[in-house]
Amino acid sequence: MTSQGVRILGLDPGLRRTGWGLVLSDGNRLSHIANGSVSSDASLDLAPRLVQLFERLSEVVDRLQPDQAGVEETFVSRHPASTLKLGQARGVVMLVPALRGILVAEYAPNQIKKSVVGTGHAAKQQIHTMVQVLLPGVTIENSDAADALAVAICHAHHAFSGQARAQAASALGGRAS
Repeated sequence: MTSQGVRILGLDPGLRRTGWGLVLSDGNRLSHIANGSVSSDASLDLAPRLVQLFERLSEVVDRLQPDQAGVEETFVSRHPASTLKLGQARGVVMLVPALRGILVAEYAPNQIKKSVVGTGHAAKQQIHTMVQVLLPGVTIENSDAADALAVAICHAHHAFSGQARAQAASALGGRAS
């Protein structure tokens, strides 16, 4: 953590393309730092694609130096093989910051939508629009990066409200809930 706030990396896992977005949370103020995505070569087998994802995301994390990370939980689809592959990619996405000692929190898709838009059943376009409202002037690279910024915003809202509750509980001798 810097004295100017906390650098939060949001991650939207995908085997084909993983979105990332970095925001600075300073009190109740959020500001955009960077966003983008990393991809793997779809012509390769699964293991080399996971290596590509690991290496490319490692470069991003090493360059951006986040303090904390938030990752979207896997959405279970009707296709078990696709869900399994996404789960493996998600494991790599969680591993990269964890190996660097960075706190990694997980958020359900509905929780992210509710944090950013106010409803857990918001459409993708509503989420992207609210990300632009919450981070004025941001230029978003692609939809995966927009989703990752939404994860970072969600983490900022939840991590610090939880931290405030924990501090209040500590001040009250553990009696706050």
